[in-house]
Amino acid sequence: MNDRDRKPKFRRSGGKGPDRPRESGRRPAWHGRESSPDGPVILYGWHTVVAALANPQRQIRKLWLTENAARRLADDNIKIPVTPEIVRPTMIDQRLGPDAVHQGLLAEADPLPSPEIDALAQEGIVLVLDQITDPHNVGAIMRSAAAFAVKAIVTTARHSPEATGVLAKSASGALELVPLVTVQNLARALTEMNDQGFMTVGLDSAGSENLGAIALQQPLALVLGAEGKGLRQLTRETCSVVARLDMPGEIKSLNVSNAAVLALYIGATRLGLMG
Repeated sequence: MNDRDRKPKFRRSGGKGPDRPRESGRRPAWHGRESSPDGPVILYGWHTVVAALANPQRQIRKLWLTENAARRLADDNIKIPVTPEIVRPTMIDQRLGPDAVHQGLLAEADPLPSPEIDALAQEGIVLVLDQITDPHNVGAIMRSAAAFAVKAIVTTARHSPEATGVLAKSASGALELVPLVTVQNLARALTEMNDQGFMTVGLDSAGSENLGAIALQQPLALVLGAEGKGLRQLTRETCSVVARLDMPGEIKSLNVSNAAVLALYIGATRLGLMG
């Protein structure tokens, strides 16, 4: 009998629920907010948790499942590396808040390691995010990055969301597929990438050239700025070129996650990565 043939062992929760806090009127430690940089990563939702369970680099510490979710995992022969605790859906609701769509799965895990800039692959496409703070946008960008086989996403340690909670749910499993490189100084990181041979292309509506008309080359780094603010001045100055995304319609700007997927499609097509 192999691991996939074994049914996972379950531990049923009692009436108090997992790690229930004392009745002091306070919320649980990570209710309604993201974890701290040194704290655990909170993962919820079917695709997010299943991808984490399948990632050998992801250390799962705790796993809460509803009976339905546990049955579905067993039916799909998904290997579970820890003994899960069976809880009622309301227990997970209490942990995450009423708006979280958890589908009966909640995991607490260690953060994944952050690669170094000098370890980036010298091929394909890398995305660089300049202080994009909305976790929904960053999660959506990560999902698109996984679809286009992006080698890594570079982001700043400050002014960016933690790789947990809402971001992880929005990424729908992509957090386990695309390495997230966290840097202290983005301009310095871009300079290092330039020295390594990356073509660093900043995307800005005021760019001097249309991205679709530029002769792109690998390794390519596409640099995206926050909505409204766009790229910071030092970021613009550090990029090899600043380009715009030309569109024929009356609206000339896109949500940053939509701009990312359009830029990725143009970049992957021009570099011959789509076939």
